Amino acid sequence: MKKYSYISLFAILTLLITSCGFYSFTGGDVGDAKTIQIDFFPNQAPLIEPTLSQQFTLELQDLFTRQTNLNLVPNNGDLHFSGEITGYRIAPMSASSDQTSAQNRLTITVDVRYANKLDEKKDFEQSFSFYSDYAASAQLTGAVQEAAFREILERITQDIFNASVGKW
Repeated sequence: MKKYSYISLFAILTLLITSCGFYSFTGGDVGDAKTIQIDFFPNQAPLIEPTLSQQFTLELQDLFTRQTNLNLVPNNGDLHFSGEITGYRIAPMSASSDQTSAQNRLTITVDVRYANKLDEKKDFEQSFSFYSDYAASAQLTGAVQEAAFREILERITQDIFNASVGKW
């Protein structure tokens, strides 16, 4: 009887170990891809924030290098991202009792082109957008701007990751 329990335990452990080899805990399914190319995303928005292009590009590169085993290359990557920042808009969101804005909303929009050289059915061109609200009495500079950018860029880059290699 003890022999059967050892055999069963061995079989279960073997199945668990081999099935974990096909699953990534980050959720990224890169298939057979080994390299990734992420081009610089220029700011083509009507209102331009000078540091946004570089900050967005670095955030996207950092996300993919942290959550996948892909090597970042300057050209001919198996997976290729390109695009531009097309929107940077500040708009009033809610009014106070004296008919002034109580909150402003910063919205950033990025157009992304994704090409998978190994599986062209996964290619797409899509717009990603997110926002952050802040007090109308605050200026969008310094810590307020950094917090807004951090929130927006984290969400947009995660959405791009999920749309391209995430299997949620």
